[in-house]
Amino acid sequence: MAYSTARAVETIEVNGHSYRYSSLKNLPGEAIEHLPFSIRILLENVLRNYDGFSITDDHIQTLTHWSPNPVDKDIPFKPARILMQDFTGVPAVVDMASLRAEYVRHGKNGQKINPAIPVDLVIDHSVQVDYFGTNYSYSKNVELEYERNKERYELLKWAQKGLKNFTVVPPGMGICHQVNLEYLAQGITIRDGWLFPDTLVGTDSHTPMVNGIGVVGWGVGGIEAEAAMLGQPIFFTCPEVIGLKLAGTIPAGCTATDMVLSITKVLREKGVVGKFVEVFGDGLDNLTVTDRATIANMSPEFGCTVTYFPIDNRTLEYMHVTNRSPEQIKIVEEYSKENLLWRTGNEKIAYSSVVEFDLSMLEPTVSGPKRPQDKIPVKELGYKFSELLEKEHNRKYQSPLQRSESAWLADGGSGTEFTFGKTPVEGAAPHEIIAESLQSVRIKHKNKELILSDGSIVIAAITSCTNTSNPAVMIGAGLLARNAVEKGLRTKSWVKTSLAPGSKVVTQYLKRAGLNEYFDALRFHTVGYGCTSCIGNSGPLPPQIAEAVEKGDLVVASVLSGNRNFEARVHPQVKMNFLMSPMLVVAYALAGRVDINLMEEPLDYDPNGNPVYLADVWPGREEIVETINKCVKQNDFQEVYDVIFEGSKDWQELKVNLDENFEWNRQSTYIKEAPFFKDLTVDPDPMINIRNARVLLYLGDSVTTDHISPAGSFREESAAGQYLKAHGVGKADFNSYGARRGNHEVMMRGTFANVRIRNRIVDREGGFSRYFPTDEVKTVYETAMAYKRDKTPLIILAGKEYGSGSSRDWAAKGTFLLGVKAVIAESFERIHRSNLVGMGVAPLVFLAGENAETLGLDGTETYNITGLADNLIPHKLLEVEAVHPDGKVTVFEVEVRLDSAIEIEYYRNNGILQYVLRDYLKNS
Repeated sequence: MAYSTARAVETIEVNGHSYRYSSLKNLPGEAIEHLPFSIRILLENVLRNYDGFSITDDHIQTLTHWSPNPVDKDIPFKPARILMQDFTGVPAVVDMASLRAEYVRHGKNGQKINPAIPVDLVIDHSVQVDYFGTNYSYSKNVELEYERNKERYELLKWAQKGLKNFTVVPPGMGICHQVNLEYLAQGITIRDGWLFPDTLVGTDSHTPMVNGIGVVGWGVGGIEAEAAMLGQPIFFTCPEVIGLKLAGTIPAGCTATDMVLSITKVLREKGVVGKFVEVFGDGLDNLTVTDRATIANMSPEFGCTVTYFPIDNRTLEYMHVTNRSPEQIKIVEEYSKENLLWRTGNEKIAYSSVVEFDLSMLEPTVSGPKRPQDKIPVKELGYKFSELLEKEHNRKYQSPLQRSESAWLADGGSGTEFTFGKTPVEGAAPHEIIAESLQSVRIKHKNKELILSDGSIVIAAITSCTNTSNPAVMIGAGLLARNAVEKGLRTKSWVKTSLAPGSKVVTQYLKRAGLNEYFDALRFHTVGYGCTSCIGNSGPLPPQIAEAVEKGDLVVASVLSGNRNFEARVHPQVKMNFLMSPMLVVAYALAGRVDINLMEEPLDYDPNGNPVYLADVWPGREEIVETINKCVKQNDFQEVYDVIFEGSKDWQELKVNLDENFEWNRQSTYIKEAPFFKDLTVDPDPMINIRNARVLLYLGDSVTTDHISPAGSFREESAAGQYLKAHGVGKADFNSYGARRGNHEVMMRGTFANVRIRNRIVDREGGFSRYFPTDEVKTVYETAMAYKRDKTPLIILAGKEYGSGSSRDWAAKGTFLLGVKAVIAESFERIHRSNLVGMGVAPLVFLAGENAETLGLDGTETYNITGLADNLIPHKLLEVEAVHPDGKVTVFEVEVRLDSAIEIEYYRNNGILQYVLRDYLKNS
């Protein structure tokens, strides 16, 4: 049946103004009220954007008749806006500038290449914790940030001034998701006389944090976001919606972080990858918006697309506190109630399945040491550490260490000396020596001595949008710090401490509460406003600590209030990383170790030798709530966000050329024109089958985009380091991969260069591969370039959940530039699969019950993949022929994960942006 857009249009009067809107009530039947709220928002989106061509009657019918077991059909989505951070935003802006450059080379007007919808880019990923533990840490880190990122910031300021529909939040204002939650998100959008739900996609996987305020949004790759910027709908399979039913309240002694880490484990076990999660139940009434946002933030850790919290009275309360205008709040309320988007708690929604979770059963929790879903109760971490040490690192652990600050001893020297081995460790009493089997290093450095061993915490970071957006855990951490200081405790000297709030509002209310001085007393000085340790910007460890860890081969730990703890992410030398609440971060920094049961053992001893336990410093919930009510003020949000786009003096003084084309600097090692569009033909080449391909990498399960994409710092001997050295860049100025995402030469050299990746066709850990014609083991980059010279196509073999983790577009771009034509895996994480398609790389899936191992593949074969050249349709089965070195041939089928007709067009054009540019060229 055909739907008329005119039939769906109604008017509503709010604040004395009349607006049009697409009415869900006008749709036939009564089933709309039984649809999940998130599906209703998708339905409104297709109704409003209906054009009979890219968005059709079939799409409306698919969503109108959504069922708990939805049909396997693609639906379109046109977000109201786009959110970016600078690590993913820089390459997106480089691509926009490169598209303009190629458009101009075709004789066209470059000013026509602009975002079609609003884009907000927040510069939050570039600050690094070089300085810590001092009152000058923030200013010094900011100074270094501008020194390192001047060229990148010039590009972003060009975009701010030269592109329409594009705003940039300068450095030092906060983390994109917290800024989005507190300021950018409006709940309901007002545009061109229309009202409609505020929706978005973001180039960061934690974009779903905004689901906590009733906004549908999720993370996509930069490639997909750029296409949406240029007016293309995003297509994805009509999702299942899992209902998360909450009951009870969070008990005393637990936090929203304990809640989300527990939910992460439950939903990972449930299996929600690629699905929507929608929260309901009586327990929802007991959660603030910031509690809700804490859960929604970690949707990528569950694996789901969104974790949606419908609009209700709590939403309006939060909007008021965060200084949204009374007019806007009234629009949100009246539109939501009128158009079936207001939660009453009495809904009878049919979900695909329901997961029940009782908040009253929570207990203090951490997750680690390398996956967010690996929940460990705090009471069990002490003995779990010994299991992890033996299992992961093949080391025995016998008796627990005595914990004290007495490891610092005067020695009269000024250099650094090390003693390695299973060194006895001095305990709380000066005369007591405990024999210890932990691998340890005694360090003498600048008149002081300490002992570092397996289990020592070397990084304690209050960081990340997950928790710094929540005043309850931030004020709770400040009160715990106050109590610890008053008990005479201090953080251990070998712990690198840092506080990186998600917005300046946090600093405002901490100062008003008088808690900033207690953070400072424990060396948790503010180091910057942005993503730091959670994304690998922890900065270097103190030289003596770094050397001791490396030479002593120590298994040291980090504790952080973040959302990610994948291998080598927080710091390449830190092998165990534990996620936890800001309050527990402070507590563990006081203990200095993770091999401790904080629920029973003392954190430390006061100056008089008395034990101090966690219970002695843990603040009560009533005090936390009272402090929030006194100190979190609406005026803080107004003061901070009224000047959000102005930036510091450094930002204001950046000079940029505002021509239609960005002025490329050929000498730059930060920003280079993207190679994807140069000399683009108006029509794509015919599709071909893959012949005589070699395996570049043979990987196992749970390979993340952190393993694939260049991230963090890199060493001088790496392919990227050698490239920079050849271009006159000294080691001290390497910066990070994230800072150099605008230079494809650096990034392709860093793809698959993770020090923890395990390629089964070589016998060593790290980013290495084998060039089979000569049997040489080289870096992945060197191997790929050798095959490129031979004109040999490449493939990757992988296991389950390939590409899980952050929405890193360079995980796909780098794969493409290395010459990889296809990835054959048991399953893909949603965002990375989409990004591979967006770069013209074929994602292929083994049939059920099969994988590389069951098929007898070892990566030494030569591969032929047929079925791509002719009659390519969504989910087509392709034939793969693997020819072993001994002549044996293994033939099997794979499913091509091109999930829609439009994805096939993207693949045919070698990528989504090439498709869009060709469309511009043909129609201009």
